[in-house]
Amino acid sequence: MAEQREKLHIVVFPWLAFGHIGPYFELAKLIAQKGHKISFISTPRNIHRLPKVPENLQPLVDLIELPLPRVDKLPENAEATMDIPHHLIPYLKVAFDGLEQPLTKFLERCKPHWIIYDFAPYWLPPITSKLGIPCITFSVFSASGMATFLESIRRTTSGSESSWSKDIPKEHNESNESGVSDVFRVLIISDAAQVIASRSCMEIEGEALKVCKSMYSKPVIPVGLLPPSLQFSEDRNDENWDTILKWLDKQEEGSVMYVAFGSEVTLSDEDFTEITKGIEMSGFPFFWVLKKQNTSKVELQDSLVNNSGKGLVWRRWAPQMRILAHKSVGGFLTHCGWSSVIESLQVGCPLVMLPFQNEQFIVARNMEEKRVGVKVQRSEDDGKFTRESLANALRSVMLEKTYRSEAEEMSKIFGDKELHQKYIDEFVEYMEIHKPAIKD
Repeated sequence: MAEQREKLHIVVFPWLAFGHIGPYFELAKLIAQKGHKISFISTPRNIHRLPKVPENLQPLVDLIELPLPRVDKLPENAEATMDIPHHLIPYLKVAFDGLEQPLTKFLERCKPHWIIYDFAPYWLPPITSKLGIPCITFSVFSASGMATFLESIRRTTSGSESSWSKDIPKEHNESNESGVSDVFRVLIISDAAQVIASRSCMEIEGEALKVCKSMYSKPVIPVGLLPPSLQFSEDRNDENWDTILKWLDKQEEGSVMYVAFGSEVTLSDEDFTEITKGIEMSGFPFFWVLKKQNTSKVELQDSLVNNSGKGLVWRRWAPQMRILAHKSVGGFLTHCGWSSVIESLQVGCPLVMLPFQNEQFIVARNMEEKRVGVKVQRSEDDGKFTRESLANALRSVMLEKTYRSEAEEMSKIFGDKELHQKYIDEFVEYMEIHKPAIKD
């Protein structure tokens, strides 16, 4: 008869970006499915923007709201990166660091078995050490992104080059308004954690995971890709979807290019113009989800819609997974955020890859090697792309069957429910076996 393990209490504490909050929330629910208690901590507005916890998990998932301190230069009600332009993110980190005291009080009161935290709270390890709470840092990035970061640090300290250490922006090494750099945060957090958890799997990123494991003197545990088919369906309203579905249903199968650049990429005027003209040149119907920071460019988009007569620009929340799975969608013009790539390949939708920052370049390079899409060419001199290079990439993905075929083949791994559940099971089992004794 199998041993009945004690149920755990696990605190989950993501950084204030929905590209982080989303995967952390899905991981939290999957852990709760195994019968463990979760305290999911974020700010009030972010908690209210989460999908509803499924009814069967509500007794196990507590949503804990910690009010964000006011910070000069940070707009009122700005509680996530999606609420602000990129240059204000350091001030959001200042506010985030102000959560140290209320979080400490919560941890002192609830005495959890584990805390799963993100890269940002560099001030937390001394607190968890004092309280005897073991820590797991969960990377929402690809294992390739993790490996590249580690190699970048190694190159900086040794002066040696590496095949992994490309495309890392220097800004992360520089202290910002919060008083520390992102690199400092990551190093402190990863050094203090007992375990590194990665949103990855050996079947897709085996080599990169081996690199990570060889460089950390602690367990590196893949938790699977957390694909949308494993996630609980969102109960967003369904007027949005009804409107979108009517438009998609009118299009020919495989004819539509879905366009979205995530919640954090703010396009420059030049980039916006080239994307608009490139889409127009390609001649394909398009569905473009536009984030708030780019709504000042409405005239350009309206001219695109009017000139082509083929597109729909959407300025509200959109159910990305449902759109990608629709039979009329033939490709995805994406910034190559890891979550977006996972969603697209889970349903076998090929990629037109236009990365802008951080690990997006690494993900794009790896996906191009797997032939599940095409990277938009940029100039070697100034790093810029043109409308022509974008239109060429769009045509390649939409017209050449090989990319669709490879993406559909890849969906057998990205969308394998049993495979990714196995990773969750192994991760939870590790926490059960290595739980600490709770101090009174």
